[in-house]
Amino acid sequence: MTQTAWCQVSPGPGKLRVAASQFPVSADIDSNAIWIQHHMAEARSQSCDVVHFPECALSGYAGVDHQSLDNFNWEKLKSKTKDIIHLADSLDIWVILGSTHPLSPGNKPHNCLYVIDPDGKVVDRYDKRFCTTGDLKYYTAGNHFVEFEINEIKCGLLICYDVRFPELYRAYQKEGVRVLFQSFYNARQKPGSIHPVIMPLTAQARAATNSFYMSLTNSSAQHSWPCHFITPDGLIAGKLDADMPGLLVSDIDISARFYDASAPFRPGAMQGVLSSGEAVKDPKSVDRTSY
Repeated sequence: MTQTAWCQVSPGPGKLRVAASQFPVSADIDSNAIWIQHHMAEARSQSCDVVHFPECALSGYAGVDHQSLDNFNWEKLKSKTKDIIHLADSLDIWVILGSTHPLSPGNKPHNCLYVIDPDGKVVDRYDKRFCTTGDLKYYTAGNHFVEFEINEIKCGLLICYDVRFPELYRAYQKEGVRVLFQSFYNARQKPGSIHPVIMPLTAQARAATNSFYMSLTNSSAQHSWPCHFITPDGLIAGKLDADMPGLLVSDIDISARFYDASAPFRPGAMQGVLSSGEAVKDPKSVDRTSY
């Protein structure tokens, strides 16, 4: 049984309907593909413009689902990727697909997100820039940002551990990105793990300090935390239940106004002006040992 949550429909320029998918990502590429295709069809039935999948959703995650990539079935991964691309074309829907991108022999693959447009074309690929020390045993880190537009809304991509680096979000903010899709594989946690608490909270702070909408996806394999949709004020506007498959459907309207306390001073701060007023020449201000 899967769960579905949704908001009002808001089609057209400046508006975007997002479906965030969670399912128990595994080493079984066939099973992952079935879940992905099912959620693509469900998202289209809910009039979504884009469906967003977790980190390594199709391939499974090295170091957790795969203890080694030495005998990985790259041909099957390519075949299932083609199936998903063709389905995106058939359904006329954008797809943000978590997977693993092979490089030339001798180089480790990228942990990636493919951006697939409604015409069934891979228009870009984001490669996880900040891989954990564990990731680096299996993956090559990325070195670029990805920006693209859906319904005239500028979007960006990040993956999991990138959440620890606020500089990435600031870079996207400088480029005028309004919606950030961030895919996680933060599942199969031990009971008592702090990740279900700190990961969404950290993303809330990133959204609020940069005035982003954020879609967060995660595997639902136990123990995990669920998909979240965060508005530019940092509030959680929607989330699913943890540890079970589901699709979170959320609406974005760029014309909507949200609380943004840092708005007057953010541009200056991003240019290195790290106070909100002019300094005064006053000996009592300079002397920091007096009282």
